[in-house]
Amino acid sequence: MGRFVNPDNSAFQVTLNSEIYVDKTGLIDNINKVLNTMQGYICNSRPRRFGKSVTANMLAAYYSKGCDSEEMFSNLEIGKKEGFKKHLNKYNVIQLDIQWFMSNAGSTDSVVPYVTQSIITELMEIYPGHLLADTTTLPEALSRIKEATGQKFIVIIDEWDALIRDEATSQKVQAGYINFLRGMFKGTEPIKYIQLAYLTGILPVKKKKTQSALNNFDEFTMIDPKIFAKYTGFTEEEVYRLCNQYRCNFNEVKRWYDGYFLEGFHVYNPEAVIKVLRWNQFQSYWSLTGTYEAIVPLVNMDFDGLKTAIIEMLSGSSVKINTKSFQNDTISFANKDDVLTYLVHLGYLGYDQYQKTAFVPNEEIRQELTAAVGSTSP
Repeated sequence: MGRFVNPDNSAFQVTLNSEIYVDKTGLIDNINKVLNTMQGYICNSRPRRFGKSVTANMLAAYYSKGCDSEEMFSNLEIGKKEGFKKHLNKYNVIQLDIQWFMSNAGSTDSVVPYVTQSIITELMEIYPGHLLADTTTLPEALSRIKEATGQKFIVIIDEWDALIRDEATSQKVQAGYINFLRGMFKGTEPIKYIQLAYLTGILPVKKKKTQSALNNFDEFTMIDPKIFAKYTGFTEEEVYRLCNQYRCNFNEVKRWYDGYFLEGFHVYNPEAVIKVLRWNQFQSYWSLTGTYEAIVPLVNMDFDGLKTAIIEMLSGSSVKINTKSFQNDTISFANKDDVLTYLVHLGYLGYDQYQKTAFVPNEEIRQELTAAVGSTSP
């Protein structure tokens, strides 16, 4: 058991200790079905405060052989599934939080070397004698361990896109990071040592040039969540049940925090719902997520029709957008549709995948966007 290799289940236990917990372990059953298949490469992106880290910690607690989580999961939804014990704590897991590594690496160009050295050091301790002293790359280390032991790895990366979203990160560093991910997950050799790759962040995987190396990932996004829709946030049924329990006005909660309509599910921001239930104060909690400062320059970008489209949506209209040209980064905006698509991924806009339209989802976001528009230059 290490910090990053075969971690314990303490992080997810903190979630279970919380006053309000909504069981989303049914997601695990869907992931169990793609273990050790070509579909076992997943990028599940969603906005801040929509439970990305909770999900990553849940998966690590369930799969990691560094802990015993049967009691933790047995009374949850996954505990009632047929394959519950088959996969429980059976795998070598590597769990990474790229935001944490960025905060501790000293500089953005040190992140990949820091990740690599940290994981290889732990692997050498867990698998003495299986790695050469001069092993310098993580893909090489995983490949050698698989060859020597026959054991594959589950790799879980939280905030996978933190380097991509950081404006201080140079394109050279970003390219090096994507190349690191390519070495880990793309090609014939990684298929031999990867049991599952699960990436989560705000952005889907990059699309163009060297980034096309990540096109083997199935993407689940705010644009197209597929079977992960009801695990993206709290569903209306879950919120209704919580409102009854906490004697909170459901209609008011719906007005403030509903609006994301994904694959037939009304989806609510979990963080906002939990706070309004605990404190009984209807207000915008979104500015606490740290993205508000980022959207002001976005709204102020000089793309024809951008501010007009946002004002139309603030008045209650929906606006057609083309999500195809967005390059899944924060520097390649070419038109208003790219900006609006990014706002969908950030959660500042809802998206109708059938009508191909964007809209302001609820009162919380309306207040935030109104403030952002008011902060932009004339």
